[in-house]
Amino acid sequence: MSKRAELIICLGSSCFARGNKATLKAIMKFLDDHDLKDKVNFHGGHCFGNCAEGPNISINGKIYTGVDENGIIDILTNELL
Repeated sequence: MSKRAELIICLGSSCFARGNKATLKAIMKFLDDHDLKDKVNFHGGHCFGNCAEGPNISINGKIYTGVDENGIIDILTNELL
């Protein structure tokens, strides 16, 4: 991967209440386990406007909805490895 990937997790109250706190931990562990911290610009963002479909994350501008701590692993594997 030549360019750093951008991974944004929604920190809006709706997504956080629906489980993004657990997803955040899963993402951090995945990036650490695969030595991707220097290859991925991972940060929090505020409301993507899809609250009813959350929890939401964005990878390189593509929004994923209904993400949970288990599903995030498949998404990250497909997008980042």
